[in-house]
Amino acid sequence: MKRKAYGRDFGLTSRMTLTMFTLGLLYVVFFVVLVNILNVGIFVVILIIGALAFFQFFTSDKIALRASGAKVVGPDEAPELHAMVERLAAMADLPKPRVAVIPSEVPNAFATGRSQKKAVVAVTQGLWNRLEPHEIEGVLAHELTHVANRDVAVMTIASFFSMVAAMLARFGLWGGMFSGGDRDRGGAPVWLIMFAVSILTYVISWMLIMMISRYREYAADRGAALITGAPENLMSALQKIASRMTQIPQQDLREVSSMNAFFIIPAGWKKSGAELFSTHPPLEKRLARLSEIAREMGRPVPVEL
Repeated sequence: MKRKAYGRDFGLTSRMTLTMFTLGLLYVVFFVVLVNILNVGIFVVILIIGALAFFQFFTSDKIALRASGAKVVGPDEAPELHAMVERLAAMADLPKPRVAVIPSEVPNAFATGRSQKKAVVAVTQGLWNRLEPHEIEGVLAHELTHVANRDVAVMTIASFFSMVAAMLARFGLWGGMFSGGDRDRGGAPVWLIMFAVSILTYVISWMLIMMISRYREYAADRGAALITGAPENLMSALQKIASRMTQIPQQDLREVSSMNAFFIIPAGWKKSGAELFSTHPPLEKRLARLSEIAREMGRPVPVEL
């Protein structure tokens, strides 16, 4: 099955494109201010940022695997999981990604890798033990859609510049505290102006990145429904993961909380109204969208667990 057969949510795509454009415009303004206030040569700025971006882009998968404690396993170690991933990857017209298992009882999964050929799909032991095979397929199809859409690369690039803004904010504050700093035309210390601009850039870009992340979760849910042809599988999995999360000891949840942005549902999930500051949409909205897709496909809509 070719990826174009999945269909596209044009409303979602247009909103995500507009958000990415706004984020890009924000970064352009930020670096214009950076060059003018600090009198830093544009070549130096590009060189420094390029080196940092190169490092982050090519090491993001290794960092994610190491942070989660995931171990890449072969077909002989997890034959059923490998067979499931291979079949779904073929249905999604993707190269088979590497497969990893996370030694955690928190039911969850994530995908990482800078490209489709370098992708890794990781599942926790808790997900494998607690979900039914058809539910695991729904989760894996969601993660493979992230791979197909190159979401890891997109989010790495999108988040990189906000990280630079945060670093500059710290350097500006520390530099001003220890050196006193020169004053600009209006009398304000340059370090204070740089600190304020960096903080403002970081906050706005962070909110835009959260918005992009939520859009891409919706897109991955949609892709999973269309790959498997059974939206109810992912719906059941999401409900079960959210339900089982409340039964996991807090210490276990904290151990994997650093991977929340990658997981299909953040560890320690709970109902919250702070959607603006979340990497994932509310579960209720995700289920509602999947229910709509299920009705369009003539599939059954499961009763909430």
